[in-house]
Amino acid sequence: MNSLLKYLLILLGLISVIINIVLICLNSNRLPKCMSKPQESLQFRHSDKSLVFADLTAEEYKSVRDYMWAQEDLNISHSFIAKPSENFIFLIDLSLPRKADVLRYLDSSGQKPAREASVIVFCGARGYLKEYVVGPLSGRLQHRDVTQYKYNTSELPFAARTVTIGEYVQLFTLLNHVFQKLEKPLTESFGYIPKQRELLTLESMPRGIRSGDRKTWISFFRDFSGMYIHPVGFEMLINHESSNSSNWTVDKLLYNGQYFDTIDEFMEKYKANRLKKIVYKEIPNYASLKPREKSSGLGPQQYYLEGKRYSVKNNQVIYLDWSFAFGLSSLTGMRVFDVRFRGERVVYELSVQEAMSVYGSVTPGMILTKYLDSSIGIGRFAHELVRGVDCPYAATFVDTYRYIDTNVTQRFRNSICVFEHDIGRPLRRHFSDFFHNGYGGMANSALVFRTITAIGNYDYIWDFIFYQSGSVEARVHATGYISSSFKVDGSLQYGHQVAENVLGNIHTHFINFKVDLDILGVKNVFQTKDMVYKEVALPWMPSEKAKIPQLVEQQIKTEKEAAMLHNAKTPRYLHIASNQTNQWGHHRSYRLQVVSFAGDHLPESESVEKSISWARYKVAVTKHKDEEQTSSSLYNQNYMWSPFVDFSKYIDDNEMIVNEDLVAWVTTGFLHIPHAEDIPNTVTVGNGGGVILRPHNYFNEDPSINSPDGVYFGPGSESDCEDNKMACLEKDHCSSTLEPFTYHGFEGVMKFE
Repeated sequence: MNSLLKYLLILLGLISVIINIVLICLNSNRLPKCMSKPQESLQFRHSDKSLVFADLTAEEYKSVRDYMWAQEDLNISHSFIAKPSENFIFLIDLSLPRKADVLRYLDSSGQKPAREASVIVFCGARGYLKEYVVGPLSGRLQHRDVTQYKYNTSELPFAARTVTIGEYVQLFTLLNHVFQKLEKPLTESFGYIPKQRELLTLESMPRGIRSGDRKTWISFFRDFSGMYIHPVGFEMLINHESSNSSNWTVDKLLYNGQYFDTIDEFMEKYKANRLKKIVYKEIPNYASLKPREKSSGLGPQQYYLEGKRYSVKNNQVIYLDWSFAFGLSSLTGMRVFDVRFRGERVVYELSVQEAMSVYGSVTPGMILTKYLDSSIGIGRFAHELVRGVDCPYAATFVDTYRYIDTNVTQRFRNSICVFEHDIGRPLRRHFSDFFHNGYGGMANSALVFRTITAIGNYDYIWDFIFYQSGSVEARVHATGYISSSFKVDGSLQYGHQVAENVLGNIHTHFINFKVDLDILGVKNVFQTKDMVYKEVALPWMPSEKAKIPQLVEQQIKTEKEAAMLHNAKTPRYLHIASNQTNQWGHHRSYRLQVVSFAGDHLPESESVEKSISWARYKVAVTKHKDEEQTSSSLYNQNYMWSPFVDFSKYIDDNEMIVNEDLVAWVTTGFLHIPHAEDIPNTVTVGNGGGVILRPHNYFNEDPSINSPDGVYFGPGSESDCEDNKMACLEKDHCSSTLEPFTYHGFEGVMKFE
């Protein structure tokens, strides 16, 4: 009897569990779906005037390309992969209108500036480079040559061009021909098998030691994913100065730390065993990013209980008190314009300008390497972002279009993302323990505008972050693979060993941002503030003295004074200010707070330093000029000794910067000494920098006090929902509506055939 009762109780228990599970499932299905559309009120705040900054559309790219192709005197090739000896369009991009014209259009009844495109033509048949502006895009197209206007020369030297896909195809053809002669040592040393197990390449930049050179050291790597940390110990110097690839030559070889002047010399010594050989052995691919452990559960996800509090339309984003226009330059990358807080413009332009790395090495593949990423295109390598990893799963994604080094417009799906994000740390809070007991605080929810560019081995995560306190942050983090070289005698002076025979090479990261702040208009001043300890007599006891922090303020008057070198002592508060004051009589301003661990970029005595002279300065403030649009140039990489944009010249004219339209050029970065934990990938933690634009006496109080996100309660009112939305969260249950996971990022990768 007892046994039967026990079984009945167990059966009833199982039935109860099953019923509860069914009820839970039924109730969860009845949960309302979280709102997925932006609040309707945001839609009405959008303005089509933001389109003055919009990237070109697919139709506009095609229209400009067809127009340029039709100009018989230019004789432009229609080839998908053009040879260096042909004339072809390397780049079509938006030509930004003059700032004064844009402001008249945005702020008053001024005429809409003509929409125009910038076109760069590599004239291989004629041996020079040209830049044109084509427009108006809404009417009958015309073109004008702007090379003289921009660079004070009618033609740019052909050697200043970046290496194109067409040139790479011919370089690979040459290497295949050379490899046929070297097949025995390549197979025995590196396991090379033609068309089965290849050797992959990475090249040095700049390509030579003086202007006009086009001699590239090419380093070879195992045919693995993440090949950048699988060097084999073989490098080759290719002379490809001629536009005719049949004239290209191999000028030098490096094998296991030993130099050879010709292929024949190398082969002769290899066969005679008169060199130190490398013996091939199989190794696992320690560079693989495939997870080594099975998932034990999903990490926390973010979704919107009451719908998204931002809206994206055309090229404009509206978020709570913020609005801005955006774009993605193929060369320089992410940029925003006309950034307004509560309707007042605080930033006219915030943009990435350049990303630069200087490497140290004992081997030629990196001994002179100084990468200038805009020379191949920063924005060019913004591919599709992965939901749930690159951006929160529920983020809003935006497609971009580009025309660079091709003959067709390319669509890059979901290459920008926008999302509101709880930083996970309060924006502000206080718990009152003494006297008036209570709690007041506010979660730090901010809007993030992001793209990620995978430029060769490195991936840069670019964020512009908009806070409810009125601050804007431009931030970059580096990840991806380190560059490495084969370990030879003397290598350990230039890095750490990170795998068998693999050296992670020491290098720097320098990032330059353009920050065109307009504080209550374009008549601004540059101010600095800091503190000194001043000895004072105590007012109530004059015989006693103490050293007390005292405020020190200064207004900077000229561009040279406003150029803050990295190694010079810089005031800790840097401000772009208006002459207008707040309620308390202080100049309304925005502070530039630089987060950087950059040191010396390069000694100024180095012959190539002028091509990266922007990196001398932590911050440099100049008078705005439309002709001083960028701090670097597409051509600076391969013409470093005679750069076409030398940023230091923006400062040399030493213009007055009092009551002028001011631009701040901010450099951030860090030193990277690779270590074992960079294998397989460098992590973003600690590898970044940026600049925060913070209101400083711009308001009469912290603007976030007006945010609906604020929370306040005292003893006895903890569960009052009116001032504490967190107390009512349990009543706001909803189930998230998620888009299906898709990915098309491999559609836009570079193809060499």
